[in-house]
Formats: sequence, structure tokens, C-alpha cells
Amino acid sequence: MDLALLRTFVAVHRAGSFTRAAALLGLSQPAVTSQIRTLERQLGRPLFHRRSRGVTPTAVGDELAHKAAPHLDALLRITEAEREAAGAQRTLHLAGPPEFLSLRVLPALAPLVGQGHALRTALRTDAAEALDGLASGHHDLVTTTVRPRGGLFTATALCDEEHLLVAAPYWAALVDPDRLREAGPATLDGIPLVEVHESMPLATRYWAAVFESRPDTRPDAATVVVPDLRAVLECVRAGAGLAVLPRYLCREALDRGEVVALPEPPVPPLRTWFLVVRTGSLALSHLARAHELLVGAAARW
Repeated sequence: MDLALLRTFVAVHRAGSFTRAAALLGLSQPAVTSQIRTLERQLGRPLFHRRSRGVTPTAVGDELAHKAAPHLDALLRITEAEREAAGAQRTLHLAGPPEFLSLRVLPALAPLVGQGHALRTALRTDAAEALDGLASGHHDLVTTTVRPRGGLFTATALCDEEHLLVAAPYWAALVDPDRLREAGPATLDGIPLVEVHESMPLATRYWAAVFESRPDTRPDAATVVVPDLRAVLECVRAGAGLAVLPRYLCREALDRGEVVALPEPPVPPLRTWFLVVRTGSLALSHLARAHELLVGAAARW
């Protein structure tokens, strides 16, 4: 059986789409369709059900993928090992939110540069956009707080991110901790809010988890809206108001007293970060090494 046909078949099986598989393989969609039809003729059985949105494998298709994919991945690892032995440089394409990439991911991957690899980043605040780019082969690895579904992706939980409600000392001094615990967010009325988006995603999540309510999400509810958490922190530090921020981002400002955490709940709101790759792509040595570095670093975050 032609290995090229099997490779295309496994790509379609994992991608769930001829179009996505074509992008990953660097082929045209008609070429992928032709190869799958050729393989189906050779086997005498259909491998996929054609749907309006992509394809789903038949029982025969699932069985073939289960048997063939591990061997194809092993062959890829052999090829990668030979490429690495020849000293070929590999480029790792990353995507994710700018703050997490800048402060967590890129420092953890710095050793790759010393090993002769190159890094390219795409700053993506929208998880769906980042995962679409991963599916189409534009990215190799995505960090996101959205756990993807389906067989195309493999997601590994990296770490839990703890969220705090913080403000500059001036604003924090106006908040009575006991009243905040008893009366809830009404205590914060009159204090400006800084957020990353008009929809106020961080405040909404925090209010639901801690106060069991929703903040005012009218378009003018947030006084300052800036799509970068580092800029949010700088605004809070400068006295623009209060904000919900991850602890890792504002730890140094807290230690220096530049911002103050308002009374923390017994169980702080958490958000889980995932490291996402295309299924089977960890057969690539440079990607497997990046994955290992990030998982190891996350244990210390």
C-alpha cells in the first residue's frame, strides 16, 4: 500500500476535513480527495462519510487509522532524527495571548534557541482564531484557556492561573473589607474598572465565582479598556481603577506595594491553561522538545 496515500488518509482522519488536511500536507484539496478515493478503491471500502461540514470516518476508516497512525508517526520520528543529526534548523511557530507568551512561554523555550532552533510567534487573543491557525498548519503549538474538542488536537493541561481583584493603594483604602464580604460588589460602586474587552470577560468570571452575580456590562461600564493585561496592570498601578488580573502577572507589583489585592475569597477563581498541538505532531523532535520544556516549566509556575 502506498505510504503517501496512508499519510494523506491519517491527516484527513485527524483533521476531519479534506480542506484542513490539504493545508497541513501542502496539497490542493482536489489532490487530497483524489488520494482518498484511490485508497478507498484499493481497499474496496469507504473510509469516510462525507458531511456538509467535513468528513467522519467509517468503522473501517477508524480501524485503519488505529493501525496505521502509530507506524507513520514512528517513520516521521526517524526522519526527524536524521534531519536533526544533519544539523538542520527547525522553526517552531507559536500562538497565544501576548501576556502568557511573553512572560511564561517564550522564557521557557529560550533553551531551544541555543540548540539551533528558531521561534516565531503570533499574538492571538482569540482562542478560536489561534486553533484555526493550528488546524491549518500556520502554528505548531497554541497556548489557550479553551480546551479544544475533536481528534485533530491533543491538549495538555499546563497550569491553573489564579485571579485577584487588585487596585492601587488609594482605591483599595476606600474599600471596607468586611462590607465587601457582606454587601458584595455594591461596595465597589464608584471605583473605575479597567478591562481587556468591552464584554468584561475577567470581571464577569470573577463576579460569578466570588460574588455569585454579574458586573455591569454596559458598553460604558469599564472606564478603561485595553486588550493587553500588562497594560491593564500599568493602568491600575497608575491609579486608573481596579481590575481582575492573574496573580503571576501582578506578583511583583503586589510585593512592592504598588497595587493591593482586595480581600481574597477562600477559594480563588482559577483558569486552566492548555498546551495544544495537532494530534501526531509530537513525532517532530523540535515540537516534542518544546512540549517537554513547557510542561516541565509549568510545574514551577
